[in-house]
Amino acid sequence: MTDCAGCAALLRGWDDILVLCHASPDGDTLGAAGALVQGLRALGKRAWAACGDEVGEKYRYLVDGLLAGGEAPAHVLSVDVATPELLGPLEKEYAAAIELAIDHHGSHKPFAKESWVDPKAAAACELLYQLLKELGAPIDKPMADCLYTGLTTDTGCFRYTNVTPLTHRIAAELLELGADAGEINRRMFECKPKAQVEAEKRILAGMEFFFEGKCAMVQVPQSVYKDTGAQESDLEGVASLPRQIEGVLVGVTLKEKEDGRVKASLRSNPPVSACAICEKFGGGGHKYAAGCTFEGASLAEAAGKITAAVQEHLAGLNLL
Repeated sequence: MTDCAGCAALLRGWDDILVLCHASPDGDTLGAAGALVQGLRALGKRAWAACGDEVGEKYRYLVDGLLAGGEAPAHVLSVDVATPELLGPLEKEYAAAIELAIDHHGSHKPFAKESWVDPKAAAACELLYQLLKELGAPIDKPMADCLYTGLTTDTGCFRYTNVTPLTHRIAAELLELGADAGEINRRMFECKPKAQVEAEKRILAGMEFFFEGKCAMVQVPQSVYKDTGAQESDLEGVASLPRQIEGVLVGVTLKEKEDGRVKASLRSNPPVSACAICEKFGGGGHKYAAGCTFEGASLAEAAGKITAAVQEHLAGLNLL
């Protein structure tokens, strides 16, 4: 285990660096990778980012011109990746080669030669801001936009319990560096393509409630994308909707992937731990926001397994 200064010391001695994001990429992993790659290039290093899944239009500005083009890297690091499995299609090629992992998940399972993990950080971008300052990399507006995007998306526009005074101080400094907070927040939280609205209508119409309304579940089959034209990245925010319903302690979103896997995203309210439930299936994340993946299971089978785990967890808390 290392720290910010240790990470900076490693990076000063590296060149030809590949920065890995997790699959089903969000604003934090892409923002962290985008800012770091730009910072490393500003220091005269060759650096690229890579993601196992396609980056949707919503987030493309974070890594525009920064994605790897087939170069063989001398050094590999990951950002916002709690376990190698979260790399998705990149796991097989790069998991054993990762020399440094920078992450903020409490469920992080060590897999890199060196790691800097701080579960108190609200977002990986919080750590990347500190690292770039330690490196002496000049943070320009595009980098500030990347880092601010990571902060605002991983905190629900600074509404979640993971927000700390440091989170707000970093956000303020990013604004001073030129981050376009208004436009970023509009794009992240207030702008939806029509296809997304149509998809959300279909998904929410099928919402199910369990255990006297303490659990709400929605399912996203592949047919939703085909019928509405929505992209997977369009529906990233769906996971937060079930938890918003009064009385719901845990919201479950099940998404059928193209390869047949089922991705479960859980969002919970105290005292329920989304992370504890997901860890039963090899997943993890934060206490109130976590995920796991079911291999070789249909949506119905995954729903049955996760519902049983939720029931067991609620019973253990004397909530049933």
